[in-house]
Amino acid sequence: MGLTTLCYIEKDECYLMLHRIMKKIDINKDKWIGVGGHFEDGESPEECLLREVKEETGLTLTSYSFRGLVTFLSDRWQPEYMCLYTADKYEGEMISCDEGILEWVPKEQLSKLNLWEGDRIFFRLLEENDSFFSLKLRYEGDTLVEACLDGTDILH
Repeated sequence: MGLTTLCYIEKDECYLMLHRIMKKIDINKDKWIGVGGHFEDGESPEECLLREVKEETGLTLTSYSFRGLVTFLSDRWQPEYMCLYTADKYEGEMISCDEGILEWVPKEQLSKLNLWEGDRIFFRLLEENDSFFSLKLRYEGDTLVEACLDGTDILH
């Protein structure tokens, strides 16, 4: 089971989004996602979060919250647990990312982006709910076929 982090950094009613267009082979090719990545050996979720955000954006997070655990299952990639964070304070200057283009996107414009269907669920949960959640998402190809929030089916 893979382990990753994903963070949505907030500023002025916008999220910092990464348009994944740089890598030739990329599960997230042409999608808009938050920033984050795979754990390195021995890292805690917070260490992975801080390292990945710094590597991808140049920013050092100074205020962040662990919002949920997402279980991804797919017929095209390995199962993964993703630690989902939001952050609202940081230091430093933003750099270019070698995985795509970083852009501050107003929250009300997110639905117009090329997002994974499960990410649309994240955004709704982040806006509606302050409590920690567990979300299971199962994809067949690019199609979301199962979504369970805290053990309850929310897709059907």
